[in-house]
Amino acid sequence: MITVMDTPDQYQPLTPETLGGRLASIDAVVERIGSDPADWVVREVGDGNLNLVFIVEGPEGTVIVKQALPYVRLVGDSWPLPLYRAFFENHALVRQAERDPGSVPEVHYFDETQALIVMEFLAPHKILRRKLIDGEKVEGLGGFLGRFCARTAFRGSELSMKSPDKKKDVGLFAGNIEIPAITEALVFTDPYHDAEMNHHSDGLDPVVSSLRSDARLKAKVQRLMMKFASNTETMVHGDLHSGSIMSTGTQSRIIDPEFVQYGPMGFDIGMLLANFLMAYFSQPAHREAALLDDYQEWLLSVIAETVNTFEEEFDHLWKTERTGMLYPEALFEGQGHQSEEACADLLAEIWVDALGFCGIEMHRRTLSLAHNADFEDIEDKEVKAALEARNLQMGADLIRNAGTLGSVEELLRLARQVNKKDIL
Repeated sequence: MITVMDTPDQYQPLTPETLGGRLASIDAVVERIGSDPADWVVREVGDGNLNLVFIVEGPEGTVIVKQALPYVRLVGDSWPLPLYRAFFENHALVRQAERDPGSVPEVHYFDETQALIVMEFLAPHKILRRKLIDGEKVEGLGGFLGRFCARTAFRGSELSMKSPDKKKDVGLFAGNIEIPAITEALVFTDPYHDAEMNHHSDGLDPVVSSLRSDARLKAKVQRLMMKFASNTETMVHGDLHSGSIMSTGTQSRIIDPEFVQYGPMGFDIGMLLANFLMAYFSQPAHREAALLDDYQEWLLSVIAETVNTFEEEFDHLWKTERTGMLYPEALFEGQGHQSEEACADLLAEIWVDALGFCGIEMHRRTLSLAHNADFEDIEDKEVKAALEARNLQMGADLIRNAGTLGSVEELLRLARQVNKKDIL
């Protein structure tokens, strides 16, 4: 159960020293960790780009405390950001929990004024990106991710939702203005010109120049940006990558949906696939030769399982939960017609969009402001640039040829081919 409590009228960023005094009067907190802040151990663990994150341990248990900052932490107070993003993150977590129970951490307490969320502490979970860099495997990972993407896509759309409810929700999340604007700039625009905050590895200039001189590729990117900005098919996580997933060896949860908005059904799964492909292309720098092939093939198997599960779960929901205004049974089964072909056509459209978004994400994580540790942790600069060049090539191939890669098997075949190329 989420608790919203009275708080000071003025926002104040937390510190490890002030957190105890600020949260000691909140029942939802003290009942989970203990009533005396003197017995609490507070650690600031936020390593992301935007927020303060604390682990608070007490004699009764542990919670996570997340507070938005009024600026982009990665850049500093020269880039202000609204605190209301915590409001939308809270609403996103509530909806994701309803649409795919058990997939996200439970929210215990939300304070809109302080832009603060207290939520379930996940242990012994670890950020998935770090597990992939370290060569660890997660059982059932693709199935979990495929179900999450399918359930949130389907159940957040007018395939399932009543149209007035969905339109009301679109109106609510349309207030999350500044955060999607970051995506529109850093993901869809900045990688394709010499933007101020861009940076990339030495040696990549020929590949980068080729991308930025390809007007047709940039036009395809802008068409996908138009879909992202204008298409409100479903509620999307908005920043679904291996850093927003926490896993053990057998269990995973999705975190950090503050980039939430209503957008295209293919967006989340496309961004997710990009991050697994980046993990794949970065592996030669992280694995010894004897382990490399096995682990890279496991990463590709996760991609296959994610896509196949997404399609299977989406098809299941189509048959069992198609209660919205779209593709109503009255037009199909009610007149003796089958709707499987309509479902297959829709899934094919989602797949094409997902591949395009995938390619764009691969570019922005190499050329724009926020890069991935998959590549950033590589110390040998020549090796890093060579692997990033494969990543950029794969991204370009996906943007240019999304409509011709008809299956996940073709996607994996292309990845294996690019993985053997010397691009530089």
